[in-house]
Amino acid sequence: MNILITIFYDWSRLVASYLTWLAPLAVRIVVGWVFLWSGWAKLHMLPRMIENFRGWGIPLPEVLTPFVSGMEFLGGLFLLIGLLTRFMSVPMMVIMVVAIISAKWADVDSLETLLGFEEVSYFVMFAWLGIAGPGPVSLDHLILKKFRSDHPPSNYGA
Repeated sequence: MNILITIFYDWSRLVASYLTWLAPLAVRIVVGWVFLWSGWAKLHMLPRMIENFRGWGIPLPEVLTPFVSGMEFLGGLFLLIGLLTRFMSVPMMVIMVVAIISAKWADVDSLETLLGFEEVSYFVMFAWLGIAGPGPVSLDHLILKKFRSDHPPSNYGA
C-alpha cells in the first residue's frame, strides 16, 4: 500500500510543486485575454451595448456601460500582465454576478444550468486569483520583490 501512496500522492505532489507558477499564469492569460478583447469590443460599440444594458434592466446604462466596458478592458489588461491582480479580481467578480443576474437568470432552471454558464467559471477564476494571487510570473511579484523585502514567501501569490 505504501508504494501506491508514494506513486499516486507523493510523486504527483512533488511534480506539481515544480509547476505552481504555471496555474496562476495560465488563468491570468485566459481571463486577461478574453476580457481585454471583450472590453475593447464593447468600448467600440457603446451605443449598441447601452441598449443591451437597458434591455437587461441595468440601471443608468449610459454611465454603467462605459464603466463596465472600460473595467473589462483594463481589468483584462492588468490581469494579463499580473498587475494589481487581487484588486482587479474583485470588480471582475462583481461584473460576472451582475451579468448572470441581469442577462442569464431567466435561463436558470437548475444548478447544472447555472454552473454551466461561462460567467460562473470566470467568477471562480477571478475568485481564485483574488485569493491565491498572480503567481511569480507577474508584475505584482516583481513590484513586491523590489519594494518589500519583508513579504512572506508564497507558492502562488505576490
